[in-house]
Amino acid sequence: MGDVAMIVPVLRVLSETYPEVQLTILSRAFFKPFFNDFSNVVFLEADVNHNHKGFMGVLKLAEEANALGINAVADLHNVIRSKIITRYLKILGKKTATLNKGRKEKKSLTRAKNKYFRQLKTTHQRYADVFGTLGFPIELTNFKPLPKKEYNKNILSLVGEKKKSIIGIAPFAAYKSKMYPLELIKKAIADLDKQYQIVLFGGGDKEISELEIFENEFVFVINTAGKLNFTEELVLISNLDVMISMDSGNGHLAAMYGIPIISLWGVTHPYAGFAPFGQSSHNSLLADNNKYPLLPTSIYGNNYPEEYENIMETIKPEEIVNKVESVLKLKK
Repeated sequence: MGDVAMIVPVLRVLSETYPEVQLTILSRAFFKPFFNDFSNVVFLEADVNHNHKGFMGVLKLAEEANALGINAVADLHNVIRSKIITRYLKILGKKTATLNKGRKEKKSLTRAKNKYFRQLKTTHQRYADVFGTLGFPIELTNFKPLPKKEYNKNILSLVGEKKKSIIGIAPFAAYKSKMYPLELIKKAIADLDKQYQIVLFGGGDKEISELEIFENEFVFVINTAGKLNFTEELVLISNLDVMISMDSGNGHLAAMYGIPIISLWGVTHPYAGFAPFGQSSHNSLLADNNKYPLLPTSIYGNNYPEEYENIMETIKPEEIVNKVESVLKLKK
């Protein structure tokens, strides 16, 4: 989800720069709401579990794309399926360009010995480079956030009318090494609950049950997990004043709407290029590099020494609270 969400700001600039260009987004149906605000976008669903399953299914998907009259292919994923589609359409005479993931420099950033510790090209810029190769250069500084959405009755019944600043918190991540301990996020919430409205985001039965405990313990905390559909979650996110997120998809969702994001980092690092779009580096709270000198150990959070598993405990709850307050002051 995060990879697709990171595409949105780039396509936003592309569509504003070249409004005459028709964009066809090929992705899973779940991600279609990302593109509802684009007037020049056609969405082509990839049903990889049924209709487009397997090699022949992928070729069928490529034929469906070709039937739409596309002239060029921007492979922003660079995985087996997208490579097959891109190669097939190139044979049919389409101009193609493929994402350079920068694997070599990312390896140099995360290796234990002879680490080359510096900011790499952002993923957003790598996406933009693909379009530049196709003859559509863009300047990402021209990004205009997607518009704020109006609550429907379901959202309104859950969170009510806005009476104070709303802070979103997405405390989960794919790996423990990227997830701030729940007992520590609870301490931050205990301070924030006194002044702000807090909405929690997550998914899955285990996450929902854990967030319900938080909701029951605090006065101004609302758990949205399992209560809103994905489109409604995006509406609510567009109305946040701040999002607190791990190195995970929810930060990228908030970035689409220009929401300030306080991101928490464990064994991964913003230098790898996956920080939410348009955010100040001051909004990234990092684990203690002096105590854990091998940082970053991984691009995605799946590789780290055993003693690095609880690395995020070095980020103190009061750091989160102080950062929230400073970000909200800047918004005024």
